[in-house]
Amino acid sequence: MRSLLDPNKKTAGLDVALGLAPRLQHRMFSCVSCFWVLLSACLVAVCSFSFLSPSWIVKSASADGQEPVSFGLLWHCSESLEQISSCYTFGGLARFNDIPSSSWQTSAVLCSGGFALLVISCLLAIVTLFLRNGLCQRRLCTLAGYMQTAAVFIMASGLLVYPFGLNSTTVKKYCEDSSIYYAGDCQIGWGYMLAIVGVMLSVFLPFFAKYAPKEHPTPTPIPTIL
Repeated sequence: MRSLLDPNKKTAGLDVALGLAPRLQHRMFSCVSCFWVLLSACLVAVCSFSFLSPSWIVKSASADGQEPVSFGLLWHCSESLEQISSCYTFGGLARFNDIPSSSWQTSAVLCSGGFALLVISCLLAIVTLFLRNGLCQRRLCTLAGYMQTAAVFIMASGLLVYPFGLNSTTVKKYCEDSSIYYAGDCQIGWGYMLAIVGVMLSVFLPFFAKYAPKEHPTPTPIPTIL
């Protein structure tokens, strides 16, 4: 009973209620933001590995002695009869026209642009971990979320456009009866499938970006004064 009537305790309660007492420091980052950053970094690694892979369209060695070949987004690999494998890029600024199909050129531009947005949004997500709770942090999370949404749509469009290139003359030379969305004698490689998985998982990034900002501290309830 004496502690309830202590004037010092009453004064401290009023100070907290009126906001005069210093507030406790909140945590530097939340679990959602950490998971968002980790997932963003992992998907950047997955997409970069798949986009640089030469195994999007694969042709195994045939019985008639035809050499195995593989096509990627920017790479072409072939293996001679002496089991010597050689790969070269038909992309880049100087050799962009060497890509054997206009559809593959469009896919390369879309996938590269979407991947660039994904990388920038990942860097913004890392920056938000070290910002204090406030308007700046929420704006960066929102901006990163929008960039990740755009990256998903752009990369998905690039992956949908890529199979149109199976109808090109160069691909038909190796895959024979190939046509749009039909690989003919060739097969869909692990690089293209990995790119699809990476883009599908990237769909969840904007949702985590929405809840990544740290929560505001709950207001301190006004103590009952007896």
